[in-house]
Amino acid sequence: MSKRDYYDVLGVSKSTSTEEIKKAYRKLAIKYHPDKNPDDKAAEEKFKEAAEAYEVLSNPDKKQRYDHYGHAGVGGASGGGGYGGGGMNMEDIFSQFGDIFGGGGSPFESFFGGGGGQSRGGRRVAKGSNLRIKVKLTLEEIANGAEKKIKVNKQVTCKTCDGSGAKDRSSVSTCKTCGGSGSVRRVTNTILGQMQTTSTCPTCNGSGSQITSKCTSCHGEGTVRGEETITINIPAGVSDGMQLSMSGKGNAAPNGGIPGDLIILIEELPHETLKREGNNVVYDLHVSIVDAALGYSAEVPTIDGKAKIKIEPGTQSGKLLRLKGKGIPEINSYHRGDEIIHVNIWTPKALSSEERALLEKLRESPNFKPQPGKNDKSFFEKMKEYFE
Repeated sequence: MSKRDYYDVLGVSKSTSTEEIKKAYRKLAIKYHPDKNPDDKAAEEKFKEAAEAYEVLSNPDKKQRYDHYGHAGVGGASGGGGYGGGGMNMEDIFSQFGDIFGGGGSPFESFFGGGGGQSRGGRRVAKGSNLRIKVKLTLEEIANGAEKKIKVNKQVTCKTCDGSGAKDRSSVSTCKTCGGSGSVRRVTNTILGQMQTTSTCPTCNGSGSQITSKCTSCHGEGTVRGEETITINIPAGVSDGMQLSMSGKGNAAPNGGIPGDLIILIEELPHETLKREGNNVVYDLHVSIVDAALGYSAEVPTIDGKAKIKIEPGTQSGKLLRLKGKGIPEINSYHRGDEIIHVNIWTPKALSSEERALLEKLRESPNFKPQPGKNDKSFFEKMKEYFE
């Protein structure tokens, strides 16, 4: 079944501000929250749908790709997980609430049993912090996609206690405050009658257990400083400044909680001869006045190697030639940009006496007289006409 338009889901338009998008999502999140609609699958699906729409439309880069390419522009990438807007789970959704509702949890912590962490086995557990790294890519890697192995220094699960934070199994006992549920309930009398509230257990912080003897390696935290080599599969077509994410590859969480995410910032390295313009690449070809007049076969660089092109006799400076499909592919699409070749006529500065004498003779020929009006458009005007 095809997905609904994200703007329709939130009830906003393309011109709606980020703050208004946030407000629209907040209303839907409260309306369809699972704690408010227990065992209601339809409400749960609407809750997830709204969260996915907000995750895309609140991110300027993802919103731009969605506006241009629809769901295909944010549909995710293979390998290593978590790119784009699709396939959000409940852990991803609840992680948004720190930004949407403030504080770091669901607005239902007081009334419906939510908490500041993530849900696992019916209890709220902590989530590790996100990590941000920068990955530098050449134009060739951007065009073809790349696999990068990156060593990341971060908090990792303690191997001594396997993340539990306890010295041994006998050092872990059920929390006496909450009885292992991870939450405590209170009943208070109000003018509207009795009201039951549920909140995270203050003794065990929602884990449901207590440690009587801490691990000597991590001192009860469940995590230690370490290094991990992470394989990142970067899809073809990314651009400078784009951010990708890998779920669960950030810092490990205390006491066996849910790891944070790894945020990957793309940095595009400049190419020696090619310049990127959107999904197209531009190459400046310098041609001698003789070759431009007589025509010849030229060899030009492309992302995939060398290519031969024909310079027609009488080619003018500023002429634009195209190599179709030799540019950058659109992310999550089969379409690929072109290579645009900008012809520049090169004039020699130093001449021998024989060359000068020859050019003096050619100067008098009508064919070597400038013809105003036939080549008076700027490069940018030609580029605009080309793409229109």
